[in-house]
Amino acid sequence: MESRLSVAGQTVQPVLVMFPLGLFAMAVLFDLADLLGGPNILGALAYWNIAAGLVVGVLSAVAGAVDVMFLRRPQARRLGALRTLINIGVLVAFAVILMVRVRAADRVAGVGLFLIEVLALSLAVFGAWFAGQLANGNTPAFARAAAGAREF
Repeated sequence: MESRLSVAGQTVQPVLVMFPLGLFAMAVLFDLADLLGGPNILGALAYWNIAAGLVVGVLSAVAGAVDVMFLRRPQARRLGALRTLINIGVLVAFAVILMVRVRAADRVAGVGLFLIEVLALSLAVFGAWFAGQLANGNTPAFARAAAGAREF
């Protein structure tokens, strides 16, 4: 997949994706440390990591959507749309987590919310792997089946 957005010959979207991934991963680690008995400030740090990850994640999603818009082949466009949907699902999950934590004392997450965070981070890692496979020209079997040879 060729990117239309680039700076000095480097594509923008893969670089932008790394920031929300790192911020979401740190949020999960901070929440884990908080649940294991760390100071309450770890919950607040996790909260702000999620907030920053959402801001950069939206920029990354926009860059990815611009790339998908300019694809010519229908199958590549469907695979790009699938990648974009996975990334938007991650952003929605973390946005819900952020909204739930707004009312919590010291922005601390409970065990249930932490498990949802881990699930959302797993989906983010899967989305990054899937995008990497597409960028390298390898389409996983499930994506080939989902994209199919349909014309619509």
